[in-house]
Amino acid sequence: MRRPWKHSKNKHDLFECLPDDLVVLILSKLSATASSPSDFINIILTCKRLNRSGLHRLVLSKAGPKVFAIKPKNWSEYAHSFLKHCVNAGNVDACYTLGMIRFYCLKNRGSGLSLMAKAAMKLHAPALYSLAVIQFNGSGGSKRDKDLRAGVALSARASLLGHIDALRELGHCLQDGYGVRQNVTEGRRLLVQANVRELAYVLRAVAPPSRCCDESSSLLTWGALRCQRKNNNAVSSLACPLLSDYGYSVAPPEVQPANWFLREWFESGKGKLEEGLRLCAHIGCGRPETRPHEFRRCSVCGKVNYCSRGCQALDWKLRHKIECSPVEMYGDGGVDVENEFVVPNDAV
Repeated sequence: MRRPWKHSKNKHDLFECLPDDLVVLILSKLSATASSPSDFINIILTCKRLNRSGLHRLVLSKAGPKVFAIKPKNWSEYAHSFLKHCVNAGNVDACYTLGMIRFYCLKNRGSGLSLMAKAAMKLHAPALYSLAVIQFNGSGGSKRDKDLRAGVALSARASLLGHIDALRELGHCLQDGYGVRQNVTEGRRLLVQANVRELAYVLRAVAPPSRCCDESSSLLTWGALRCQRKNNNAVSSLACPLLSDYGYSVAPPEVQPANWFLREWFESGKGKLEEGLRLCAHIGCGRPETRPHEFRRCSVCGKVNYCSRGCQALDWKLRHKIECSPVEMYGDGGVDVENEFVVPNDAV
């Protein structure tokens, strides 16, 4: 007859037997792949050991951008401190996110610029493009602080790193001769390239990896997807007419967590815009004006403002093309041509 199993009083906790290096490695993988801040924060709050290991420099340096997708309603000194710890650990996404929050939300311009520049020096494409937008507008300063050449140079660097909005911005600058010698042919070529990259990016997200090994195979796969959508309302409901240049209906680009934070921060009332200041009209941007009439407005209706040509082009395809209607005169009694955006050509 077998004796009943008795639990030993000296039984060891298997978790405590794991070496610290292994725990740090596991948490590093978790922070790099977490889909939301709670996925990571809830783990490190489980016990003292996980909390200590979760704040290890290696773990914080590997944290992905979605770990920093903090909601404005949850913003606190603890969240600010967590981002600062990640910045000190050398995390470039944390540098960019905290830089955007400090520059636009907390109005700490110098510190925000410094953090974004720190990320840009490590070839962080969104940081390079954000600095380009600041240079184009002279954000945080006066109209005289605009540096169009610097904005073009930063956009070019970001586009080389694969940033689609920066490539589109550079194309418009070349096409219009804005901050650079005008080259219509090269500008239109870059705009077409930006649309192709955007289409390829969306295809990689919706199609099997084996079918998206290059842009040509992606376009072939998209032909099949398009036929499928005609017969499948459930699939077509997930799309919107963003890339109307090619007659395709695809989902809009994913919005960066920092941009969502900015828009929700001001729209929720957490941060208040001074009188006369407005947000960029593109839903995926969230940048506010730092002085009156900083952003350029639509040349047809004059009702919407944009921080960049990239935002204007995207918002035109996404919604403003339907809403835009000409007005007889602007309310201010005059038109500042330099501070206007010409309506995009649908052929590009």
